[in-house]
Amino acid sequence: QVRMVESGGGLVQAGDSLRLSCAHSGRSFENYNMAWFRRAPGKDREFVAAIAWSGDRTLYSDSVKDRFIISKDNSAKMVYLQMNSLKPEDTAVYYCSSQVLARRSLTTTETSYVYWGQGTQVTVSP
Repeated sequence: QVRMVESGGGLVQAGDSLRLSCAHSGRSFENYNMAWFRRAPGKDREFVAAIAWSGDRTLYSDSVKDRFIISKDNSAKMVYLQMNSLKPEDTAVYYCSSQVLARRSLTTTETSYVYWGQGTQVTVSP
């Protein structure tokens, strides 16, 4: 059973930066696409960013593009989300997720990601 644990959330002011981390416990981490999603209060969970298993391709939602950067460290089995120029509308619980099939095409589709962490709260004050 793969376990994923996020960390790094917190309370910041608008314009600040945060770096989220996610530890993946499974084998062959280097073969899986990884993604970050978020759920704002009263809203559905939405796609934020994804990174290909090889690390050479990334996808971002329009709302975070040019502000957030996703990366992965295969040797450490970690995925990161560097969040810059944070806005109050970025307030949400952030979840990291992993696909279970190896070396698939990168996707933003939530149902393509099988393993999920418990989430970490990010709150951005005005």
